[in-house]
Amino acid sequence: MNYWIQHRLNCLEEAFNPKYCRALEHTIGIVARQFKAGNKLLICGNGGSAADAQHIAAEFVGRFQLHRKGLPAIALGTNPATLTAWSNDYEFETVFARQVEAFAQPGDILWGISTSGKSANVVRAMEMAKDLGLVTIGMAGNNGGMLKDLTDYPLFVSEYHTPYIQEIHLISYHRICEQVEAQLFAKAGLEAQIAV
Repeated sequence: MNYWIQHRLNCLEEAFNPKYCRALEHTIGIVARQFKAGNKLLICGNGGSAADAQHIAAEFVGRFQLHRKGLPAIALGTNPATLTAWSNDYEFETVFARQVEAFAQPGDILWGISTSGKSANVVRAMEMAKDLGLVTIGMAGNNGGMLKDLTDYPLFVSEYHTPYIQEIHLISYHRICEQVEAQLFAKAGLEAQIAV
């Protein structure tokens, strides 16, 4: 057990190197700026990454720690009728791209999550986002994989074990949610407004 814990901690320490931490800070900055400008955040992923997309959206729409107004964030995998109708009538590869086309305006953000970096429907959504003038955030293992050339704000790690990548992702997006919220809403200090 001690070896397992130490191995996980070593993986996290390796992932959160200075370059990755700088990328996190840049991502925090752009998310805060786009929300402040009235833009919205769309998030997509498959499987565990779909759950992460829902988690991120919930933190922004609801709250992370502070009592504050909601922020416009939408997880694109949450409407089964849309997912199944589009996948049945057309194809699963464009199920997120279609929703980006439907919901997005220039200046909005698409945050694509793929542990492998090669999820076809996330890649297609990122391509659509680029075509529509969105800001793109890519979160992936395997050094970004196919998301590399489609991502304005890359959060890529070299790890290739899916559970390890997901652990890195959780810590990363919690940091982003915490800091975006603090930048937009903290006034007299974080402690004064923390929800209990």
